[in-house]
Amino acid sequence: MIDLQTSTHRHLHVHGTSPIHGLAPEAKLAGLVAFVLIVALTPREWVAAFAIELALVVAAITTAHLRPTLVLRRLGAIIPFVAFALALPVVGDGSTTDVGPFALSVDGLWAMWNILAKATLGASASIIVTATTPIPQLLTGLSRLRVPPTIVGIIGFMFRYLDLIVDELTRMRRAMRSRGYDPQWLWQARPIAASAGTLFVRTYERGERVHDAMAARGYAGTMPDLGTESAEPSDWVVALTPACIAVAAVTAGGLW
Repeated sequence: MIDLQTSTHRHLHVHGTSPIHGLAPEAKLAGLVAFVLIVALTPREWVAAFAIELALVVAAITTAHLRPTLVLRRLGAIIPFVAFALALPVVGDGSTTDVGPFALSVDGLWAMWNILAKATLGASASIIVTATTPIPQLLTGLSRLRVPPTIVGIIGFMFRYLDLIVDELTRMRRAMRSRGYDPQWLWQARPIAASAGTLFVRTYERGERVHDAMAARGYAGTMPDLGTESAEPSDWVVALTPACIAVAAVTAGGLW
């Protein structure tokens, strides 16, 4: 069984001693959810509110001593959203405005801005939390926030065995290539589908064996608490401050 502490997913966590690293995981998760919710509810026309929210994210990155290059590299996960947003000014309806040689939809431009701003801010906030909190502590935080134990267990095992499944798929693909078959085109999708089915069966069987082994060792449906200290009132204050400032910015934006 793969030890979660030694899993390659550990690269998500950046070791440090910053004030954000020291916050209790449940406080950081609650602060993240509150901040992302406020960002999602910010009207797209209130650019000043987005600027304040961006300043909060930059301040958190600086406080956590995270390298900007690391954050930018991990922001690559939102590239599909960026690609979709960039197409909106072209396919949008309504009035248009000339941007160079192109006539772009005004509503499409606002929609593009809305997606890019919210996706970037939300993803950046998530990166800060995952970079300053090891995965086991995040699972402990979810448990303390009363997330159903089944969901916490699923998330934990997803991280624990994702690398294993990827390695299994890599070995299967290597075996296919060693036999002279390297499917790369749509009409060659049948072997890939067959391999995916085999991988699913192996994964299901492995899950059953792991569950039986855990049940034999007394597993009762809940993940163990790793013994990290519970959140102090100061942790909640620090973690929820960005969300409170964002609420004030959105409220002020409504008065402008």
